[in-house]
Amino acid sequence: MTSPLPTLRHLGRREYADTWQAMREFTQTRGEQTPDEIWIVEHPPVFTLGVAGRPEHVLNAGQIPVVISDRGGQVTYHGPGQLVLYTLLDMRRLNIGVKALVHALQLATITVLAQYGITAGTQTDAPGVYVDAAKIAALGLRVRQGCCYHGLSLNVNMDLTPFQRIDPCGYPGLAVTQLADFGVSARYHDPAAPIVQALTDILGY
Repeated sequence: MTSPLPTLRHLGRREYADTWQAMREFTQTRGEQTPDEIWIVEHPPVFTLGVAGRPEHVLNAGQIPVVISDRGGQVTYHGPGQLVLYTLLDMRRLNIGVKALVHALQLATITVLAQYGITAGTQTDAPGVYVDAAKIAALGLRVRQGCCYHGLSLNVNMDLTPFQRIDPCGYPGLAVTQLADFGVSARYHDPAAPIVQALTDILGY
């Protein structure tokens, strides 16, 4: 069965906890005919710990709140200047598994980074997108009753210093980077439309 294109929602800057609660409610109440949605959002500063997250990977949170989330993965940082794409998809309807969705998210991001003149890739033991050895995009998903939420965060033009207060994704000393480091002048939401286009093409909408 062919799925209609997801509904795009540009939420602007929203608190992480409120957005997370809205994602859970959407997923819990959706039915077989509910259209998929992709949310474009920017968060105020926050550290989030995934289900595999270990508190010791938060080295010094300072004044930045720490939220224990239900997504996959370890600890990461969200803040102004970072694009967050939340993918609320019916994976059964798309006939895909988690590995295929992770691959699609990574490939869509790599494709769009290439349009900005940035050569990016993946690492076999650490989901996400990297430029050389520096992480530019992080992934985390939650699947409930065949539907997923959470998604992708891409560093666009932000203060990266809070990443020094954590072991990003559980890796001590992992370098992080962003589009601005490569001379790309963009607002946080500018890469959203091309990434969504690439993702929906890959997933066969």
